Amino acid sequence: MFRKFLKRLPKADGKSELDWQEYYIEQTRHLWGDEEKALLEDLVKPVPELFRDVARQKIAGKIGELALQENASCITKDLVIRGYIIATPKRDHKFLVKALKEKQINLAPYEHLLQSK
Repeated sequence: MFRKFLKRLPKADGKSELDWQEYYIEQTRHLWGDEEKALLEDLVKPVPELFRDVARQKIAGKIGELALQENASCITKDLVIRGYIIATPKRDHKFLVKALKEKQINLAPYEHLLQSK
């Protein structure tokens, strides 16, 4: 609960971490396809239900941030995977790796992100 409070405090730019997450989600909402939404849902399934909404929002915010930085015309599977890796702690990456292997997705393009945190 205290962490949520800290994330609500404004930073130097006047916006909080949660304000930015909401901004990125709103700015990229129209870029999401059904397949990418389903992938995100599959990836957050291991997160306990109590925390799943918070995790989904944090990850979606990071995906949106990446999409805006890269001027993406749509959210892709690659953006979802990179956003998930960047938005989550390294200890949670084992769940991602397992899920991606089950889906037969090549992890080679993401190795540098998985090891850099």
